[in-house]
Amino acid sequence: MDKITKQRSREFAVKVVLLHKQLSARKKETVMSEELLRSGAGVGSELAKSECAMGKNERVARVYKALQNCAEAKYWLELLNDTEYLTEFEFNDTLKDCDEMGKILIKEIKALSA
Repeated sequence: MDKITKQRSREFAVKVVLLHKQLSARKKETVMSEELLRSGAGVGSELAKSECAMGKNERVARVYKALQNCAEAKYWLELLNDTEYLTEFEFNDTLKDCDEMGKILIKEIKALSA
């Protein structure tokens, strides 16, 4: 895995953590934002685990799990937006990063599977 993928997953996790902090303090919303926190931070967590994989198949599976976490984070972002917990900027900015992370992960899976 390249440095850019690791860096982008860390940046996405930091953005999700900060958004969770804001939602918890400002809107007193914890349930959905905790799910967003778990899935958003889980992207980087699974990528870190993939570096310790025992073989190619396990590495691909871990990166795929990171992609699943990314898709779940997108779901929670959309739900938080639809229920008016997020500002338009918070939603669009975080969704853009989430979508870009998903594209990076798909490329990583394809490269590992080749």
